Amino acid sequence: MTNLIKDKRILLGVTGSIACYKATDLASKLAQSGAQVDVILTQAATQFVTPLSFQSVTGRRAYVDADLWASEGHVLHIGLGHAADLLVVAPASANTIARLAHGIADNLLSVTALAARCPLLIAPAMDGGMYTHPATQDNLRILRERGVLIAGPAEGHLASGLSGIGRMLEPPELLGHIRLALAKGGPLDGTVVVVTAGGTQEPIDPVRAITNRSSGKQGFAIAQAALDLGAQVKLIAGPNSLATPVGVLRQDVRTAQEMLEAVLAAIPGADALIMAAAVADFRPSNLAGQKIKKESGITEIRLEKTTDILQEVARYKTAHGCPRVTIGFAAESQDLLENAAAKLKAKRLDLIVANDISVSDAGFALDDNRVTLLDSGGGVEELPLMSKEQVAEAVMTRVVEKLGVGSEG
Repeated sequence: MTNLIKDKRILLGVTGSIACYKATDLASKLAQSGAQVDVILTQAATQFVTPLSFQSVTGRRAYVDADLWASEGHVLHIGLGHAADLLVVAPASANTIARLAHGIADNLLSVTALAARCPLLIAPAMDGGMYTHPATQDNLRILRERGVLIAGPAEGHLASGLSGIGRMLEPPELLGHIRLALAKGGPLDGTVVVVTAGGTQEPIDPVRAITNRSSGKQGFAIAQAALDLGAQVKLIAGPNSLATPVGVLRQDVRTAQEMLEAVLAAIPGADALIMAAAVADFRPSNLAGQKIKKESGITEIRLEKTTDILQEVARYKTAHGCPRVTIGFAAESQDLLENAAAKLKAKRLDLIVANDISVSDAGFALDDNRVTLLDSGGGVEELPLMSKEQVAEAVMTRVVEKLGVGSEG
């Protein structure tokens, strides 16, 4: 697997809105991700920002309406439209949305949109009253029915000084929508992947809990990697502040019991389960109803075992045949491979991802990980230190292989 955006031809249409300043940032981020970005500015857009702004961040020519009538004008829109892997209109004004909905081709952007044979993604940006107007809503309905992807808008402060729905999404979120659009038709298209992430919190009293240092970064990276392959992704996350990947169906849980219930509810019909969460093995046997005051002291906290989620999944899989692929994680501080191999067998897993939590440069709360993959067939693959995104790609490559759906071209 590779960066979905790298080497893709992205055609970015920019229309008249104060949100044009966000479009320059979006163009910059796309170029930094390796995309070839061609920009078309409408006449109204040039009142807010210049073509030079986009040329500076993309390293490529930016086009305006005058180019439609230049010497190459009779083929420019065909060349741009046919070469693009994705057409993104951001910001998309109410006027341009109306043009697109009704096939009006009276400027370079709208005529190129008619010529394009790639998916179209628009990011509306306008005042709240304009967005909610029946005419705009009807135009958006028409575009949706044609398969146009619509990202946003968001709610917040608008250029008019009012607050409401109409703000263009921020560039990082738009990148997620672009990534999702490019993933359609990937090798995991039509499959359901369930991912767990983060640690659990087992309450002692209303304000204290037993937990661990898991940040959830590895699980979230796996969810994104599954999305990049075209899967439908259900993410079950313990407490964390990480942004949800665009396109993921997320369910937040707190305790091991809540995660167990969420997993068992999610796996019927699932093709794969990746248990990246660091689930507590023990919880307090008695929950104090009120905050324990330090003045009263505490002599001991009695613990009891939590239900083993992967064992329950194994029982379900034996009875119902799903999920087809089950992958676990083993975070160990000693005897890494021995303990991981024992867990692989005991939980009847197809693959286990083992990581040594005693090392200082990888693992919990960090951006990098160093793992070893142990296969149910006896294979062992030790991976070097790499980013958690790269680890996620390695894990999802194994999922593709085990599901027998081919590999990404």
